[in-house]
Amino acid sequence: MEILSKILIGAVALEHVYILYLEMFAWTTKGPKVFGSLPKDLFPKTVTLAANQGLYNGFLSAGLVWSLFITDAVWSKNVAFFFLGCVIVAGVYGAFSASKRIFFVQALPAILAFIITWLA
Repeated sequence: MEILSKILIGAVALEHVYILYLEMFAWTTKGPKVFGSLPKDLFPKTVTLAANQGLYNGFLSAGLVWSLFITDAVWSKNVAFFFLGCVIVAGVYGAFSASKRIFFVQALPAILAFIITWLA
C-alpha cells in the first residue's frame, strides 16, 4: 500500500509538472488544443496570467516530490497530505468555476492518492 501511495503521489506531481509546462512554456502553442473551451484569441493576451498559474502548479509538484524524499514517515505523510489537499481544493474550485472536467483530471487523482496514503 505504501508503494502504491508513492506511485500515486508521484503521478499527481508529474501531472502538475505537465500543467506547469503547458501554462508557462506552451500556452500559445499547445494551450489552445488542451484548453479548447477558451477562445484562441485569448491565449496571446493571457500569457503572463497562465505563466503565473503554471508557477503555482510547479510549487504543488515540488511539494509532492519533496514529500517522497522525507525519511520520517509521519512528516512525509503530513507534507503529502498538505500538498494533496491543496491540489484537491484547487481541483474542486476549478470544477465549480471553470469546467467540471477539472474535477476528474486534477482533484480525483489527488483524492485517490490522499485516501491510499491515509490507509498506507
